[in-house]
Amino acid sequence: MLRPWKLEFEIDKNLDKAVYLQIADTIIADIRSGRLKTGDALPGSRNLATALKINRNTVVEAYQVLINEEWVISKERKGIFVSDQLPSLHEKRTDRMQDIPGPSTLSNTMMIQFDDGHPDSKIAPVTELARAYRQIFSIKAKWQMMGYGNEHGETEFRKVISQMLNHQRGMQINENEISITRGSQMGMFLTAQTLLKSGDHIIVENPGYQPAWQAFEYAGATLLPVNVDDEGICIESVENLLKEYKTIKALYITPHRQYPTTVTLSLARRLKLIELSNQYNITVIEDDYDNEFHFGYRPILPVSSFPELNHYVYIGTLSKVVAPALRIGYLATKNQELLQKIGSLRKIIDVHGDVIMEQAVLQLIREGAVKKHIRKATVHYRNKRDFVFELLEKYMKKVADFTLPEGGLAFWIVPKVKLDWDRLTALLLDKNIKIIHPKQYSRNISNGFRLSYGALSEEQLEHSIPVITEIITQLSE
Repeated sequence: MLRPWKLEFEIDKNLDKAVYLQIADTIIADIRSGRLKTGDALPGSRNLATALKINRNTVVEAYQVLINEEWVISKERKGIFVSDQLPSLHEKRTDRMQDIPGPSTLSNTMMIQFDDGHPDSKIAPVTELARAYRQIFSIKAKWQMMGYGNEHGETEFRKVISQMLNHQRGMQINENEISITRGSQMGMFLTAQTLLKSGDHIIVENPGYQPAWQAFEYAGATLLPVNVDDEGICIESVENLLKEYKTIKALYITPHRQYPTTVTLSLARRLKLIELSNQYNITVIEDDYDNEFHFGYRPILPVSSFPELNHYVYIGTLSKVVAPALRIGYLATKNQELLQKIGSLRKIIDVHGDVIMEQAVLQLIREGAVKKHIRKATVHYRNKRDFVFELLEKYMKKVADFTLPEGGLAFWIVPKVKLDWDRLTALLLDKNIKIIHPKQYSRNISNGFRLSYGALSEEQLEHSIPVITEIITQLSE
């Protein structure tokens, strides 16, 4: 196949922009200028890497950006080609760090909302899921699925979840130690109702995840908040509380990427936590809400994967993997007595789960569609994370501290001076920008906020981050 087009590109080491983004933006410029036309073939990644004298993975990442943004399409066994339907020019920007749009670029009535880390619904495999759902419903529903199923979920689905946990997260679990739920919050509620009672205490991270706190308090338990630093929950404080209170039944943690600060619980603290859990006979409730999208070499394994840990409930979700509106979560525990209680309570409130949806997701997993989506989404979110980091470095570095997260869909931003958060959030709302007030994840309001980026467009991020910086600067003076 002839590939007459030649990329005219030189790596500019003086730019902060990553090389793969330089390549992607150069190709976009050639498409927009007409040098590359619809249907034109791009060089193979190996050939282009050789020509540019760079690592092939850099070219692969550049091509993945172009695929995600729909400038090119990949045809199996044929190559990469310029798309038949190109993105409109106002949706995709050639240079991601130039010409920050002013107020006139975005609608004055458009609310830009920084949620707590929702995924981008535009890249969800909704078409594949709908196809699988229709197939399962038409083929199996009439004769197999109109009755009630197992309160813990379909056996084959639980078996696949157990295989995923064992192979990817180092756990040692089987399908009879798993219960499928309608999202992770149901898993939290079921765990709280069957594990805790009035008069019990539970240790929680502070700042932390308030919906989980509400589930524990609804069960009658009293919260014991423990501060979080750059190594995760402070284990010395945990140990002091265990010595002081004899009614502590559980400890709730988000150790992989702590909510909301995104820090990872250090290995030394993990090991000490396991030791304390066994010593004081308390259950570790591990909420691994954000495991899949990891941008480093490999994600940190769950605390629940350590065979030394005697008592745990591990809670996860598929909502961020398949589609935001998909309400399928799961919990895993070796405690059969607890699991039986969870099943009995589940029967009372829900009888059983969405059997057809479970089968549809199971089909996508077996077809490899979920694995393919995770690979595509990981590249998409890593590129967006890098883009946000460039914006933060350019605008917010002088007024706030932040670090580059190894995964997930949010940054933790800590202003250099203590701010009036009521005033800050009110001023941002005047600009049609909404952030989560720190009181939503803290008992004593922390001087930091969670800046999520997964569901926002580059244009929204380009517009809002300078505005947020301006208001922080104004309140810092």
